[in-house]
Amino acid sequence: MQAVQTHHANTVQTASKAVHISLWVLQVGLGALFIAAGVMKLGISQEQIVAMGQEQAWVLRVPEALIRFIGASELAGGLGLILPAATRIKTWLTPLAAAGLTTVMVLAAGVHALSGEFAAITVNAVLGTLTALVAYGRFKSAPIASR
Repeated sequence: MQAVQTHHANTVQTASKAVHISLWVLQVGLGALFIAAGVMKLGISQEQIVAMGQEQAWVLRVPEALIRFIGASELAGGLGLILPAATRIKTWLTPLAAAGLTTVMVLAAGVHALSGEFAAITVNAVLGTLTALVAYGRFKSAPIASR
């Protein structure tokens, strides 16, 4: 019976480690992506953003201040996915950042749907699902302890 309990504990520990590592991979990848997207929306003109691809046409239909706000939100969210967890300071900010980015992706999907830009919705759905996984994982499955 002891051997079964030890094996079970090792399996749970391995699964937790795998979840933890998977979440870190998602956090770093998504963090880098959202940081880059945020810097782009903060640093270049609407016309330059549109020139980057057809799915960016929505940029011309919204006020520039909204684009900058979205960029700041993406930049803050991307940093929030990585820094609190990496420094182990206020680690509750990491799942909160992931939940915020999930909200941004849901809203973005709505904007693209209203604009008839259905191809862009797929990207929003994938990114929203991944950020939701990080939020859930860091809230429930594999939270990171603060210092």
